[in-house]
Amino acid sequence: MTNISIKTNEIEHEISGIIDFPDDTFEEIIREVGFVCDLCGRCCTREFNDHVFLLDNDAERMIDVAGKEVLRPAPYFEFCDNLGRFYVMGYALRDTSNGDCIFYKGGKCDHYADRPEICRIYPYMLHREEDDEGKLDWRQIGGLDQHGLYHGEVGVEEAKNIAEAVKRYEIAFLKQKLEFLNKIEKHFKKHGLRHSQQIYDRKMRELKSGVDLEVYVFQRGEFIKEKFSI
Repeated sequence: MTNISIKTNEIEHEISGIIDFPDDTFEEIIREVGFVCDLCGRCCTREFNDHVFLLDNDAERMIDVAGKEVLRPAPYFEFCDNLGRFYVMGYALRDTSNGDCIFYKGGKCDHYADRPEICRIYPYMLHREEDDEGKLDWRQIGGLDQHGLYHGEVGVEEAKNIAEAVKRYEIAFLKQKLEFLNKIEKHFKKHGLRHSQQIYDRKMRELKSGVDLEVYVFQRGEFIKEKFSI
């Protein structure tokens, strides 16, 4: 658990970076890209996204809209204790057998008005990520020129609203991760647990052979016990 403090410092640094990222620069990027959704649906499929992560508010709204059965522990599991139990920082939307989002039906989203925050801001984002050469830098757009339409008209006010929404989401995501890491540290210390990469790897092999995993999902400051299978 010694690297948790390193991770939390990195996250806090990234939050500061998002806050300090110039609004006018981000808004200019958004207007220049000019993304317009053409309802191609590719972002709702495994071809583009292997899961839809849910912030705490998202998860609660999805339960209200469609029931708990549309949720699953979000991949990928960050920790496995020495008793073989996994821990993850939140829920994701369940997908169908072909990898599409469970809400994607007939070429459209069944719950578009109530869609999660990540779906609302997509493809805009503002986080640091490695490029193809391993250089860590800020990323503002996802899947550029691979879906939707580009170079459309995005007004000044609309660009401002998008930039604010993206920053709000990215900060909320990182704060949830910080809370998760702090909870893990306290939980492991209280119960005399430790992360075991060896058990992690063994359990993942068992998962592929059909054995369910015991996963604890972090939601609103607490761990919720779930079963996970493939």
